[in-house]
Amino acid sequence: MTRLSALVCQAAALALLASPVLAQDGHAGHAAHAAAGHGDHGHEHADFQSDRLHVRVDGPAGAPDMILIPGLSSSPEVWDSTVAHLNGRYRVHRVHVQGFAGAPAKGNAPAAGTHAPVAAPVAEEIARYISEKGLTKPVVVGHSMGGTMGMMLAARHPDLVGKLMVVDMVPFMGAMFGAPGVTVEQVTPIADQVWTGMVSGPDADYQARAAASVTGMINTESLRAGPLQDAATSDRAVSASAFRELIVTDLRPELPKITAPVEVVYVKFNDARMTPEITDMVYRASFANLPGATLKRIDDAAHFVMFDQPDAFFAQLDAFLAR
Repeated sequence: MTRLSALVCQAAALALLASPVLAQDGHAGHAAHAAAGHGDHGHEHADFQSDRLHVRVDGPAGAPDMILIPGLSSSPEVWDSTVAHLNGRYRVHRVHVQGFAGAPAKGNAPAAGTHAPVAAPVAEEIARYISEKGLTKPVVVGHSMGGTMGMMLAARHPDLVGKLMVVDMVPFMGAMFGAPGVTVEQVTPIADQVWTGMVSGPDADYQARAAASVTGMINTESLRAGPLQDAATSDRAVSASAFRELIVTDLRPELPKITAPVEVVYVKFNDARMTPEITDMVYRASFANLPGATLKRIDDAAHFVMFDQPDAFFAQLDAFLAR
């Protein structure tokens, strides 16, 4: 097996473990919620015109603002327990990326047979949302791909972000797809092959991969159903484009531009060979360009740490907010 073939196999395995890689769209549940816009959930949608995202708002007017960004193929509902924990202390703005979890793809849809960025333009729309809605230095919390968008936002618009919490995401996910020191240029062919496999595979395979992904990312079995449905109702082309974008996006050179306080909450990598100590080392190296960031590992949790260890996650969030 050539080195490239070995890396492609590694990438395919990581794709199964690291992303809820979509399936057919057109399912019910979250899709129905997205189509309705709002309903009996006790929240409202912000009056903000965008073909990249829409925003669900919870909490009292006049409270400090917080923006919650979900990850790849995820919905605002992944933050339900977090909003309940905040209990009205913040005016919470939950981003729903178009194309994810039943929302129509709209501006995030790539041209047929092509891929296009999702995270970067959505981050720009979040910046526009903050400015147009007059939010003053909101706290931004992003999970997974949402963490990538949070880093983009804080680095490219440092005057708009009050604090940033990144939940289980590194600034260069492509580093996981190659040897130490791998560059964007070197990992791009792998990203392209992963994207090709995601957009061209049979739907049944995607269903199986989505189930395997959610199983690996959430230890708490009773909480898997929602994220599994989110993945199943996400637009295949949008999720594939976004995943490719994550592999080829290296934010490490941009980290010094971030001026807001940053906390990174993470879990041990889902690989028996990756010990907690190795995971710590990877995160320290990944955020070396942002020496002021606080790094905190939460044990006995998978990727959706706020599901598996809510008390530990909320304790970290509260301590960060209190600083």
